[in-house]
Amino acid sequence: MRIGELSKRTGVSSRSLRYYEAQGLLTSSRSGAGQRHYSEAEVERVSLIRQLFDAGMSSRVIAAVLPCVETPGDPGIVEEAFATMARERDRIDADIARLQEARNALDVVMAANRRHQEGLVTRSA
Repeated sequence: MRIGELSKRTGVSSRSLRYYEAQGLLTSSRSGAGQRHYSEAEVERVSLIRQLFDAGMSSRVIAAVLPCVETPGDPGIVEEAFATMARERDRIDADIARLQEARNALDVVMAANRRHQEGLVTRSA
């Protein structure tokens, strides 16, 4: 399939798909006219790449993890990719903890605001 169809099927812009390819995250073959052509498997790969980007991973980290998906039987690749994934999971856990702390602080401010608003209503009545 051509880049436009891959873009349509994945919801990822052609520009992003070209970026993925430039970063070594995605591969295509070229027609005689130089047009990119992608296999059906690239639809799932783009979905995985999006999930990893959404999790806050950089293209460098994603490039380190993807070979594990492609060659799961290679112990060297699997070990290195697993270590990278473990580091990223720890980073995501730390991000979640920070977000929970921020949410809790916001809850405190909202509760104080609610009490303040209720006091204003009580005083004006």
